[in-house]
Amino acid sequence: MTKITVVSTIMRVVLGILFLVHGISKFQMGLGNVEAWFSSMGVPGFLAYIVAALELVGGILLIVGLFTRYVSVLFVIMLIGAIVTIKFSVGLLGNSQMPGYELDLGFMLVAIYLAVSDPTPLSVDQAFLRKRGAQTTNRGEFL
Repeated sequence: MTKITVVSTIMRVVLGILFLVHGISKFQMGLGNVEAWFSSMGVPGFLAYIVAALELVGGILLIVGLFTRYVSVLFVIMLIGAIVTIKFSVGLLGNSQMPGYELDLGFMLVAIYLAVSDPTPLSVDQAFLRKRGAQTTNRGEFL
């Protein structure tokens, strides 16, 4: 296993854990409270449910390495939305009321990397690719 493979796997798993924890946090706060907070910031409240579910389920999927590219793209879209609608006005480092978007940028860079890189050997995605490759090879032998 190469250094890049190890680092990519660590990035995927850690990003998954971070989003999973954020999702759990939203559920623990109560989605109604998160919805109210979103609304108070000028963001449609129903997005609280979508964001919480994406963070929770997407985090789990990243940890196991399933649909990594798709989940990563959804995270990038979500993070862009968070920056544009909520965090951009408080600046890169934020203020005394709210953190800035520096952490969102870091998460976004990792998600972009995962969206464009190949699945790592320690992922469900890679297991599916190996299985599909074996099936294609077997079908080709019978022709």
